[in-house]
Amino acid sequence: MSRPNKTATRGEELPELLSAREAADFLNLSPVTLSHYRCQGRGPIYRKHGWRIFYAKPDLVDWSNRQTWSSTSEKLQ
Repeated sequence: MSRPNKTATRGEELPELLSAREAADFLNLSPVTLSHYRCQGRGPIYRKHGWRIFYAKPDLVDWSNRQTWSSTSEKLQ
């Protein structure tokens, strides 16, 4: 039996959500590196649905855009 497809309330829709592995692939990182970043609090914003981890694609792009450096010691943003 399939579950009915419910629409979000107030016209809101979830952005595309990626699993941790898909997010790591999207960012060209290993899943282990992304996990370390998550534990250290220096990675992209993530969501937890129960024990599962998801990343919204716009959050991954925003995080990546903030990772800009002009030298090894000078972050641009």
